[in-house]
Amino acid sequence: MSMKIAILGAGAMGSLFGGLLAEAGQQVTLLDINDAHLGAIAAHGLRLETDTGDRRIRNLQAVRPSQATAVPDLLIVFTKSMHTRAALASVRQRIGASTYVLTLQNGLGNVEALGSVVPQERILVGVTTWPADLAGPGHVRSHGAGVIRMMTADGVERPMLARVVDALSTAGLNCQADANVWGAVWEKVAFNAALNPLCTVLNRSVDALGAVEDGPTLALAIVNEVLAVARASGITVDASKVSDNVRHAIVAHRGHKPSMLQDVLAGRPTEIESINGAVAAAARRHGVPVPHTETLMQLVRLVEAQAAHPQTP
Repeated sequence: MSMKIAILGAGAMGSLFGGLLAEAGQQVTLLDINDAHLGAIAAHGLRLETDTGDRRIRNLQAVRPSQATAVPDLLIVFTKSMHTRAALASVRQRIGASTYVLTLQNGLGNVEALGSVVPQERILVGVTTWPADLAGPGHVRSHGAGVIRMMTADGVERPMLARVVDALSTAGLNCQADANVWGAVWEKVAFNAALNPLCTVLNRSVDALGAVEDGPTLALAIVNEVLAVARASGITVDASKVSDNVRHAIVAHRGHKPSMLQDVLAGRPTEIESINGAVAAAARRHGVPVPHTETLMQLVRLVEAQAAHPQTP
């Protein structure tokens, strides 16, 4: 049975997920404020370029949140974490008494933000490794494979969890329920806290970190700090897996500019506060020293300030 699924934040990831879910027969509405993107989808459909081909998805709606009419069974949130509360406020009228909300956002603090609008028992928390890039208005590229791991925010298995896992898997998105989803959340935070700020401060793609051994050494020092905070918070994490992923990214992700660097280059605020900032705050609560993580946070704040106030010659 198909579900009504609304996607809040239809950037690269939100559009990829929405397109694949629509292709699999779900009733999808993309919600975003990028009018060029919405207009292109309305005119020509959503162009998806993936390993299975290049096609246009026409059986979905793409509108501003204020224009949304239906109450969805599922709302998937992809907005940048600092926009979560404002984005939720824009669709609050459309969140029904039985609407579930799934966060697939980066960083920490997203469940708390959703909890101001939706009760814990209707919040799903997930992590995804799918790659996606916005090639232009109404045009998304995604090459390579990914997974989704998710669970209810309170850890109780409910029928809707299985329905959502099934819908995402049927769409080809390789989704599994995972009781240790918080381990996966923190592992992704560790990966992002290491690579995103380093690339942002250097203004270089990920592979530039491999130029001298100091790059991987510094990245792995940050990974270890973040995972120490996770363990102090009572969460089980796999340090060798994250370290391997970081080393692999430095070798393999040639030319890839992390979203944090893309944000700075486009003059947008970054997610530093919900990644390194949130880790540093949790570290203080648990008395765990995280000097590298904090230093990178401070440096990215300085980079953001320069981008906001460029010097006149």
